[in-house]
Amino acid sequence: MNNRTEIKTLGEFGLIKRLTEGMKMKQASTVVGVGDDAAVLNYHAVSDKGDQRTLVTTDLLLEGVHFNLEYVPLKHLGYKACVVNFSDIYAMNGTPTQITVGLGISSRFSVEDLDELYSGIRLACEKYGVDLVGGDTCASMNGLTIAITCLGTASEQDIVRRNGAKVNDLICVTGNLGTAYMGLQLLERERIAMQGKMQNGSEIKAFEGREYLLERQLKPEARRDIIEALRKAGIHPTAMMDISDGLSSELMHICTQSNVGCALYEDKLPIDYEAAALAEEMNLNIVTCALNGGEDYELLFTCDLEDYEKLVPLDDVYLVGHITKAEYGTILIGRNGEELPLRAQGWNAFNS
Repeated sequence: MNNRTEIKTLGEFGLIKRLTEGMKMKQASTVVGVGDDAAVLNYHAVSDKGDQRTLVTTDLLLEGVHFNLEYVPLKHLGYKACVVNFSDIYAMNGTPTQITVGLGISSRFSVEDLDELYSGIRLACEKYGVDLVGGDTCASMNGLTIAITCLGTASEQDIVRRNGAKVNDLICVTGNLGTAYMGLQLLERERIAMQGKMQNGSEIKAFEGREYLLERQLKPEARRDIIEALRKAGIHPTAMMDISDGLSSELMHICTQSNVGCALYEDKLPIDYEAAALAEEMNLNIVTCALNGGEDYELLFTCDLEDYEKLVPLDDVYLVGHITKAEYGTILIGRNGEELPLRAQGWNAFNS
């Protein structure tokens, strides 16, 4: 039998010490990290890029809403909870530097469970060079809640918002789309099968050969590499977002805030073969999944038409459309040239 340590045996401060002990600070801007009433940060002392700005983002993850622990390992959950915040900072063309972690924990979790969760948090911080500088823990009546706030920096001239897209700008996405959603469908199908609730009695295939789909759902990565490649190529996006709620929703956010329209081409959408094959097997439309699936944490950005030649050599960047005048609306152009209204059907926290 595995040893189980009740959280109450350590107390709040003992638990925090256990979970954060030995984490070395990597950012020169971190003056005081975990262990005091507040973290102390000093960005001005380390800035060599002109007028620095502080970026702040927060994500809240609720058990039963954003994750299901029947198939989500705690280590993967800790890693993903960090990465989704890092992705927001990169989408502003910034660099994530520090995080704080808030946890609501029910009595069914042991100290060892939280060790596993924090092993993922440690791994993410180590990989992306981010410091854990504080947080809070509290007893919860409803499973597990994770709230992470991420701080980052960017020089004033580097920051990219959602409201800068211009008519004739190119629309680009990175990676592939709909893959995380198909990973989730695969996990949900297996969960239902394990509960013996399949209605049609069909054989459920194992996960072998579909590891990439599972990884995209359980352990996504923020596209730091793309931000670095754009800077190296001398491309400054005019607008940018990360794709957390689905391409259609994110693109319409950019169009609304920039007061423009768009033409998106169905045959230009980057779609993974494994995702397409599983969608066909499950009688799903892979284009619909790519437009609305969410949780891909790829980047959607617009850039000036003059940057086209610089874009072409970049790996994993795909040109999928262009910005139009607002009166033209938001249009999806099908494979046969038909024009369809683009609808925001991605994740909505209060409707889903």
